[in-house]
Amino acid sequence: MGTRGQTAGCKNDSPSALAEQQLCVLHFTLSLESGCAEMRRETALGNTGHERQREIMRFITENGEKLARVATSGLHLTDDLKARILSTFLTLMNLRENLDRASMRSSYGRHTVPR
Repeated sequence: MGTRGQTAGCKNDSPSALAEQQLCVLHFTLSLESGCAEMRRETALGNTGHERQREIMRFITENGEKLARVATSGLHLTDDLKARILSTFLTLMNLRENLDRASMRSSYGRHTVPR
């Protein structure tokens, strides 16, 4: 394990893959879940601009890679943490799918279909 996590009251260490975030695995997944929920609400409205969509895609990619590094780093993870990691991967995938659907809806409404 790495350094002590920075979340108040947390006694778990931050793995080296999460050194930049200074969060333990549990708090990292909780943070991702919260961020994804906010972005899903934002994209559900269909008003997300192209640059914001790119930011969300970067968020998904970067955090998915970090989560994969944590999951495959050889850390001893409890079954509960493994389940949480898998659930967080699913949340990231659902956000991506939601972003794709919102993008399709907005692009469909912008183009006229020739008759």
